[in-house]
Amino acid sequence: MTTTETAQKLPLHDIHEQAGARFGPFAGWSMPITYPLGVMKEHLHVREKAGLFDISHMKLFAISGPGAVALIARACPFEPGEMTPSQARLTFFLDDKAGIRDDLIVTRLGDTRFMIVANAGNAAADEAHLRALAADFDAEIEPLERVFLALQGPQAEAALNRAGVATDGLYFMHGREPKPDWFVSRSGYTGEDGFEIGLPETDARALVARLTSDDDVEWIGLAARDSLRLEAGLCLHGQDISAETTPVEAALLWAVPKPVRETGDFVGAEALRAAIMAGAAQKRVGLKPEGRQPVRAGATLYAQDGSVAGRVTSGGFGPSAGHPVAMGYVNVDLARAGTQLAAEVRGTRVPVAVHALPFTPHRYLRG
Repeated sequence: MTTTETAQKLPLHDIHEQAGARFGPFAGWSMPITYPLGVMKEHLHVREKAGLFDISHMKLFAISGPGAVALIARACPFEPGEMTPSQARLTFFLDDKAGIRDDLIVTRLGDTRFMIVANAGNAAADEAHLRALAADFDAEIEPLERVFLALQGPQAEAALNRAGVATDGLYFMHGREPKPDWFVSRSGYTGEDGFEIGLPETDARALVARLTSDDDVEWIGLAARDSLRLEAGLCLHGQDISAETTPVEAALLWAVPKPVRETGDFVGAEALRAAIMAGAAQKRVGLKPEGRQPVRAGATLYAQDGSVAGRVTSGGFGPSAGHPVAMGYVNVDLARAGTQLAAEVRGTRVPVAVHALPFTPHRYLRG
């Protein structure tokens, strides 16, 4: 078990200490879990104004060279050559069984240059996987040492502009390198409009000072990040998706373009085609518990006849939704919104209804 004492510290750890953060271990890092504002107010502040997150535990990889397009097409189930400059998309590293090794954001920055944002807990494995594949391509993989920040919420753009970072012409799922060693994308993990910014530590400290002096901006910890992403119906790798799940059962097949599903030569292609042909036995769905009692990850789900129907993978209280929210996998014949189930919570079966995702509407700025 990783402890806070042995976990890696974020480059801005001292700033979080000064801000009164309470830390906890996550994916090998000592992460700010909450700040003095408290998780409920932090969550609502993001929905109402702008929340600042330190996500430097995540890893950025720059992929460049004549073979960059071909490498990414082999590594991920989409066609990077069809992306326009600045376009970003959600994709995956799959294994040979079409299990989701990691979910990623890939941004095209130029004809032969891409940025990959990978999850913290998978960063080392992702780099090894990329390097093994790159042996067959003329491409360079550069892990970047950057502070990585997210600013999320309806006032994020205005606050970022006031802090001196231009966002003009940048729409949801687009990114660019506005200056050397900077990467800015309009994306996030909350369902709100917002941005993710990778930049050198010196620049990050200056930007953080400007942002945190803005009345609309508050530091937000990992606990509120989790409740925000759950309300938005967004998956956490290692919990809602993993190498044990395919995009078919995870209800993420939309991220794989149909022509690529049919003829693509990406890792796991044949297994994914077989999974699509066979169909999924279970499907990822939203779940709304009755009453105010949250249903947590690991809870077993039961059908009305008492048979096991699935499992909960994420759960908690949704401050914006105003009720408990959860996500999990249920048998396909029970996956329709409104289906009544029960979840076992400390020996008691709590009524739960299958619910459409997301629980709160996405508010992305699209072009």
